[in-house]
Amino acid sequence: MSEHDMKLVVVGAAGRMGQTLIRIIQETKGAKLHAAVEREGSPFIGKDAGELAGAGFIGVPVTADPLEAFLHADGVLDFTSPAASVNFAGLAAQARIVHVIGTTGCAQADEDKFQAAARHARIVKSGNMSLGVNLLGVLTEQAARALPAAGWDIEVLEMHHKHKVDAPSGTALLLGEAAAKGRGIALKDHSVCVRDGHTGPREAGSIGFATLRGGSVIGEHSVLFAGEGEIVTLSHSAGDRSIFARGAVAAALWAHPQKPGFYTMLDVLGLNS
Repeated sequence: MSEHDMKLVVVGAAGRMGQTLIRIIQETKGAKLHAAVEREGSPFIGKDAGELAGAGFIGVPVTADPLEAFLHADGVLDFTSPAASVNFAGLAAQARIVHVIGTTGCAQADEDKFQAAARHARIVKSGNMSLGVNLLGVLTEQAARALPAAGWDIEVLEMHHKHKVDAPSGTALLLGEAAAKGRGIALKDHSVCVRDGHTGPREAGSIGFATLRGGSVIGEHSVLFAGEGEIVTLSHSAGDRSIFARGAVAAALWAHPQKPGFYTMLDVLGLNS
């Protein structure tokens, strides 16, 4: 550990992603855990964050006070809930630090608040923090641009564990947005997320989403381009939750020297076209 290490706060520290983030920070050069935050009333308040995450004692007790935690920090890693993330974005803006947001299921009003916070904070937000998925997004955009809408239908298929509360997944929407960008259309005007009953034939030019939930699946995503007599499939399989944590820590380190603003993982990875 060096005094120049980026001091990171993990919010939602007791959750699956929170624990994974704590472990990854401990093994990442240039980063150190500054604070770990859980909500008021959590049974983990006061416990050592390292022991909670199975990383051994590190001398950082879990706190319920994000304001104090953010005060002398350099960045925040956040895979919580939309309402919590909006609150943390406001605090990150006040502290003028980095806020990496992996939270999904956010409404447009939430997104507007993140954009506002980015006037003072360095915000990196993505529906998926992994290198592989962001590359898949770039390939999806290229394929959608290359395959004419008149003859090729686009369907996004995703499966996650039974505890996931939002659908379609943030990653599926990221891929849908990439496909829409390739087609030069707005996803909100062309997406079909629910099919039930007598739907009639598939609407030309639409981008469909299918959602599967069950078991302990970390994340499976496929984009299918279905033409007459042929199908092109682009897919990504997440075998380990740590890929998202590694991406989030890399995003924080990348954003630290940047100017305040709103960034995505495409900026972090140099994939922005």
